[in-house]
Amino acid sequence: MNPDAHTRNEFLLDVGDGHQLFVYDWGNPDAKIPIIHLHGGPGDGSKDKHREIFDPTVHRVIFFDQRGCGRSLPYGSLEHNTTDDLVDDITKIADHLKIKQFYIVGSSWGSFLGLVYAIRNPKRVAGLILSGIFTGSKGELEWVSEGRFKPFYPEAWELFLAATPESHHTHPAQYHYQKLLHGNESEQFAAALALQQLEYSILSLDDRTRTIDPSTFDPSGARIEGHYLSQGCFVSESYILKNAHELTMPVRLVQGRYDMDCPPYTAYLLSKKIPQSKLFMTIGGHRAEHETWNILRTITAQIS
Repeated sequence: MNPDAHTRNEFLLDVGDGHQLFVYDWGNPDAKIPIIHLHGGPGDGSKDKHREIFDPTVHRVIFFDQRGCGRSLPYGSLEHNTTDDLVDDITKIADHLKIKQFYIVGSSWGSFLGLVYAIRNPKRVAGLILSGIFTGSKGELEWVSEGRFKPFYPEAWELFLAATPESHHTHPAQYHYQKLLHGNESEQFAAALALQQLEYSILSLDDRTRTIDPSTFDPSGARIEGHYLSQGCFVSESYILKNAHELTMPVRLVQGRYDMDCPPYTAYLLSKKIPQSKLFMTIGGHRAEHETWNILRTITAQIS
């Protein structure tokens, strides 16, 4: 993230296991309850655009790049990089900044990580504001990896199959995960490109025909994502849905009704399991289009 007039501090925090996390402290230092923002991926990073749903004169927001991501070190590392590690990192950041309780705001993979953290550390979390809901269940993973979305985006699935040997067309994602994590350098690059292109093709309502330029493509984020998704996100099957009833803090869920990356039914099901949840369905896809962005701004404005 680039510093601006509201940047309070930015630093690398040693969290052990050879990892240092880039942490960016931004906004009003006198905010009553700070916010920790969780970026998507897994394998992405914090972006300047993530500041846009917050008011820096009101909110104090802690952004950070998860292990192997963005400006955290070592870049692209898969070692000691699991959901348990990331959950522990959130506590380490909060403790370092002497923050006892905080809101969590996150989207996509960030919603998954926020939910797991809140289930395991309920007293630290004042509330959750989540969008593009993902809980890591087998059905959600197979929605993309098995092409269950293809009645809506047949061309995206055909493009993925074209990048896959015909002998592996039954389960193409498994072939690419194997190459991504255990192949030689060229095989890793090709698998990362194929998997990223598949997801990229279905992310939003307005970029269906865009493709990734191989000459500028960085496979590091895709390798981290493949590392997590191929292992069921390092949690037991339906872990979040089975434990969501234990979440007693306020939870606000914002979900694009036409999200082809994270099926809307998951957000609906999750909202039924969390006692103090409220679900907002928007006219949008997985990326935060105009209506989704406005609703997130409205909800975060209620934090003071």
